[in-house]
Amino acid sequence: MSPKQEEKEGPHHLRTFPRSVPALRPSEPSPTSPQSCARCHHVDNSSAESLDRLYPAVGSSKPPRKRTTSQCKSEPPLLRTSKRTIYTAGRPPWYNEHGTQSKEAFVIGLGGGSASGKTTVATMIIEALDVPWVVLLSMDSFYKVLTKQQQEQAASNDFNFDHPDAFDFDLIIATLKKLKQGKSVKIPIYDFTTHSRKKEWKTLYGANVIIFEGIMAFADKELLKLLDLKIFVDTDSDIRLVRRLRRDISERGRDIEGVIKQYNKFVKPAFEQYIEPTMRLADIVVPRGSGNTVAIDLIVQHVHSQLEESPPDPVFAFRAALASAHQYHPLPQTLSVLKSTPQVRGMHTIIRNKETSRDEFIFYSKRLMRLLIEHALSFLPFQSCTVQTPQGQDYEGRTYSGKQITGVSILRAGETMEPALRAVCKDVRIGTILIQTNCNTGEPELHYLRLPKDISEDHVILMDCTVSTGAAAMMAVRVLLDHDVPEDKIFLLSLLMAEMGVHSVAYAFPRVKIITTAVDKKVNDLFRIIPGIGNFGDRYFGTDAPPDWSDDEDALST
Repeated sequence: MSPKQEEKEGPHHLRTFPRSVPALRPSEPSPTSPQSCARCHHVDNSSAESLDRLYPAVGSSKPPRKRTTSQCKSEPPLLRTSKRTIYTAGRPPWYNEHGTQSKEAFVIGLGGGSASGKTTVATMIIEALDVPWVVLLSMDSFYKVLTKQQQEQAASNDFNFDHPDAFDFDLIIATLKKLKQGKSVKIPIYDFTTHSRKKEWKTLYGANVIIFEGIMAFADKELLKLLDLKIFVDTDSDIRLVRRLRRDISERGRDIEGVIKQYNKFVKPAFEQYIEPTMRLADIVVPRGSGNTVAIDLIVQHVHSQLEESPPDPVFAFRAALASAHQYHPLPQTLSVLKSTPQVRGMHTIIRNKETSRDEFIFYSKRLMRLLIEHALSFLPFQSCTVQTPQGQDYEGRTYSGKQITGVSILRAGETMEPALRAVCKDVRIGTILIQTNCNTGEPELHYLRLPKDISEDHVILMDCTVSTGAAAMMAVRVLLDHDVPEDKIFLLSLLMAEMGVHSVAYAFPRVKIITTAVDKKVNDLFRIIPGIGNFGDRYFGTDAPPDWSDDEDALST
């Protein structure tokens, strides 16, 4: 992929654990618990593209706990690219067979004074729980944009950043609401050295669990309604002052006099007036912050026990639900099948033949892809346009009336269709979504996505070579919808689909246009298309098919 086409929001990966964590009051007796402390894992904040900067520490002295979700690989699973190593954990479907969200995310609020250790406590809880899929959201990202006069005050340490008016609560509430709904959000990036927001924004994707931390986490009534569990980190004021001095001098370029001036003038009075009183709103108070390993272990044991007692998540039966739904219906009107001309039929004969060599399989697959892409483009919106020919005559033609076309491939088989798309769409942008089958549950899992900026304004061509149950295709469509792509601007393209997959996608997303070169009627007990084409990715790339593959989700090797 060329640098020109890499105008992306960045790689997204999430880590989450299931909802159902009730409030635990500090008055409840603490069970006997080991006082071992999970080590704080220091995160490289330079990776602003990461959806979540937390993952379990490798080699931690704390014994591993029983995981609440199954993983095909040892933790932390990896995706290696030419530029970076990406830590990921697969996200099972966050919606049902109808395409609607199955449940909202569980939001934990962490409040406390400046430099009380809120982020460290959050990290320790996540590491000690040893569960995937948690998004950490900091209130520091939501400082308001300052006026010129306020900028001057901030430069001389005369602006109160510890007052509720310093934060954009409307944006915080709107952001948390979208995250609770599983949608993607854009987060401002705040520069503490210049007291201003940077031009670029960071994109976070919704998760099952969101940890929101900040000094004013409990200072707004509407915000409190979004928090399912509230934890207040109570740390001695002297310790907080020392930490603030160290942080602001070493990380934010401040001088000691300015830090002390700001602390005495704003930070300390604001804590006493606005922050400390919110302690009474907390479900749990953690005295001494991250140093209180007993309190943290109590929280961990309680939350972990709730996870183990929770009934199995019904979305684990997602593929089976698709297999039993929407059968025996006529094919939807949103489906368009490439006309089965002798040429198209002949190419299908070649690529379906198990004796076909890999070279011929690739050659004729590419020919079919080109025809499929050309056919799909005819469904894009066009408007009348008059041009003048070299002979000076007017010609009444048509021109594309949308803003831009973006191709999104479902890795790995879907990326084989990218060259055909680029060949017919000049300067098309390309995004990728990695969906794999969990070898223990048999369910699709979202591992990685990289989408162009402002994709919500584009017509999106979603590409996967084969679709059987539609599980992977539905997950990819759900991702696009969560990134605010209008449903009627999504075109799902596949060389071969099963009727079951067509029905699944069309029932859940009735405005998505489905375009293919052929539809086979049956899917066997292993969810393979019959008569089918085999594992497209393995035949195309020359790799051996794993024993549990299914047509619309290759069990990928990264």
